[in-house]
Parts: sequence; structure tokens; C-alpha cells
Amino acid sequence: MSGKQAGKQPKSFDVIVIGSGPAGYVAAIRCAQLGFSTACIEQSGSASGKPLLGGTCLNVGCIPSKALLDSSHKFHELREHFASHGIRHGNASGGPSIDVAAMMSRKDQVVGQLTQGVAGLFRSNGVTAISGKGSLLAPDRVRVVDGAGETGELAAKHVILATGSEPMTIAPAPVDQQLIVDSTGALQFDAVPKRLGIIGAGVIGLELGSVWARLGSEVTILEALDDFLPALDRQIAREALKIMGRQGLDIKLGAKVTASKCSKRGKNPVSVTFEDSAGTQQAAFDRLIVAVGRRSVSKGLADPGAGLAIDSRGFVEVDEFCATKLPGVYAVGDLVRGPMLAHKGMEEGVMVAERLAGKKTQVNYELVPFVIYTHPEIAWVGKTEEQLRQEGVECVTGSFPFAASGRALAAHDSEGLVKLVVEKATDRIAGCQIIGASAADLLQQIVIAMEFAASAEDLALTMFSHPALSEVVHEAALAARGHAIHKANRKPR
Repeated sequence: MSGKQAGKQPKSFDVIVIGSGPAGYVAAIRCAQLGFSTACIEQSGSASGKPLLGGTCLNVGCIPSKALLDSSHKFHELREHFASHGIRHGNASGGPSIDVAAMMSRKDQVVGQLTQGVAGLFRSNGVTAISGKGSLLAPDRVRVVDGAGETGELAAKHVILATGSEPMTIAPAPVDQQLIVDSTGALQFDAVPKRLGIIGAGVIGLELGSVWARLGSEVTILEALDDFLPALDRQIAREALKIMGRQGLDIKLGAKVTASKCSKRGKNPVSVTFEDSAGTQQAAFDRLIVAVGRRSVSKGLADPGAGLAIDSRGFVEVDEFCATKLPGVYAVGDLVRGPMLAHKGMEEGVMVAERLAGKKTQVNYELVPFVIYTHPEIAWVGKTEEQLRQEGVECVTGSFPFAASGRALAAHDSEGLVKLVVEKATDRIAGCQIIGASAADLLQQIVIAMEFAASAEDLALTMFSHPALSEVVHEAALAARGHAIHKANRKPR
């Protein structure tokens, strides 16, 4: 830590947060709101030497990818669907074109606005932002190494570790951020690749594949697993696979990549070898994205003598309240067990801050919502029908298609369905899976209902506005009891 920084800020804080991603910055802000003197250390820095706040999510993850998803969807709508609304378009070549540089510039503006917003929230709440790499020396001591390599130490009553995660790599496809890129590199393309390969048909692979397919790429996704989106309800997964196929995503399941070769000359910049049920296969691409998951950034997080427990997968070991075995030391977000989701990390950050203040806050890990921001979106919470049956719990389901929604049809956005899973004995909602327009927002209604232990009858007796997309949720609740109005009901089991 530079002498200039050290001279301007105290050496001791009530709370030091290492990492300013969603889990870290939320934890820092909430701690400050609760009256703790708080510092947040961030390794990534801007050209001016100030910490680049927001972590992966704001800078190279959730936000920039959603900006590109939105831009590409608008382009796809203009090219494919505006004519059906009576809206004519065209240029000298007879159709719309995409300015990739302008699209990327808009994405960067969105990111900049939000990261500056976090800096503003730090200032307004009195959080001290420190640029440098933070590591735990002892339960009450943190080392900071700044960009110039200068080292300093800070003292704290409590330390919250929130260093997040980074893209995983695989040996057969080494990332060079030129021809073979990870999820960060895939947000920086300067042109639309004619042939785009993606390794991994998970959330990141599907979202990035959607972006570039809409803009004109021939997208092939190689997925080593035989099942598509195995965490999803099987009916919803089949529907998603069908829709993605219609959108031009060639998803090859059971395809394990074994080798790749790059050449900056010739017609095939990236050659990929993979094994599937038919044997050894070859594929050629202009760019290849490796999207095989993420891993916690825990290496170098603590001195060996600090005694921080890290498991074989790189996760910091914590209890249900995100406390480590070290007194006063907590870890949150992608650094600990559970899904690597920004909103899960944010809630953990709030929980830890409030527990430091003596409150009894806790996170309900049974109700973490999941979303894939393709179009249509895919969202789910709770348990699937298959999971309940494996547990020996009798259940009933209620489903309703967007194609029967007047609002969805009027918007030319009628693909997909809602599926509600209900415990038969209690009528309690056990889970919900949605593929369709605004699925993330619609699912939140179910998350709230489940948080209050609502029954399918509670939803069925609630008045929903008409015409609105949310009516598909209402009708699914009615269908669980065999009372749907706008579709034929099956006989209840």
C-alpha cells in the first residue's frame, strides 16, 4: 500500500472486505450503514490507479453480457420480426446491419456507469476503497500489496473474504484470448465470427452463443454431458433444447473435446477434435469460446500460517452463516459453497454484515432463483417434479403455455411454458420452472410466494391483471388443481 494511501486513511477498521464484487461491495455498504468503519480492498485497478469496483459481474460478467444480449436481441427482432408488425426497414443491401464497435461501446458505457455508481455508493456510505491485492495474515490482520508492489498492513475486528471466481480452463483448449477465448474474451470481439465454437452448454455458453448467433454466427456448442441442462426439469430442458435449435444453436451433447489447434493462416483458424457416440470428430471455427464453468479465486488469499481452511475444490470452508473457523473471519459469494450467482453472494454479504451487528439474519438457500438470460429466458427455483418423486414425495404439477396468453401473442413472444410443482398432501408450492418471455421476473412471484409458504390455492385465488404475462403463472396454479380457464385441463392424479 503506497505511502500516499496510508497517510490518508486509518490503519485500523471495524471491518475489512477483500474483494468488491457483488458479495463484497454489498457487504461493505451494509457494514457501513450499520455503523462499522469499513474498508474494501480491490485488486483490479483503473488506469488512474483507483480500484475498479464491481468485480467480475459488473465488469466482465453479468452486466456486459446482458448488454450484448439486449443489443443482439433488438437486432434479431429488427431483422426477423418487425415486418410482421408492419414496421419496414432496410438499407442499400436490403437489410439491417450491425455495428459491432458501437454495440461494444454501449456495453462499456453501461459497465462504466454501474462501476462508477458503486464508487459513489462507497463515498455516500463512508466505505474506504483501497486499491491492491488483499490477503489474510491473521484473523485480525490483512496485508495489502498495491500496484507498485509496496506492501502495507491493516488491522480489523472482522474480515470478510469475497474474492469471487474466475473462468475455468481445460488442457485440450488453452485460452490465448485471441482465437481461443474465455467468457471475458468473448465480450470483446471486434467482429462477428462466421463460425463460432463454444465448449460447454451451460448458462454462459448458451448466453454467449445466443448473442453471436443472433448477429449472424454459425454457432456450434460442444457439451460433454449427455443431458442438456441436467439441473432443469426434463420437460423444460427438452423445450429449451428445441427452441435453441430453432434459433440456430447446434448443440452437440456427449461431445468431449480432446484437442485443439490454432492457425492464424488459412481457412480454419481453430481446429477442434472431440469424441462423441460416433467416434472421433473434427470441427473448424473462426473463434472458440471455452465456457466450462468457474472456480473460486482462493489461491494466495491467506498466508499458510493464518489457518484458513480451503477444501479440495478451492472453496473456503464456512458454516451456514458464512463464518469460517477463524474468529471474526467470514467468506461470501463465489468463494464458498453453493451456486455461483451474484444475488446469492449479495444476500450472504447482507447476512454477514447484519450478524456482525447482532441481528439474526440468515439466507434461505432453498429458494435461490436461477436464470439463463437467453430469449426466451429460462428460470427456476425450488425442486423439480423428478426430484420430489426421487425423494418419495407425491406431487402434482400445473403447466400453462405462453401460446395461450393474450399478452404474449400480442407481443409476438409466445414460446415456452410455466410449470408449477406442488406437494400433493399439503398443496404447498415446492418449485417452479419457466421458459418464456420475462421468465426471471415472473419467477420472482413464485419465490416470494414460496418464502411465505404459499399454496397453489393461494396463487389460484389471487387476482392477476389482464392482459399481462403474469397470468401464465396464475393459470399454472389453477392447472395444478385442474381448474385452468384458458386451456383444457387434464384429470388430476
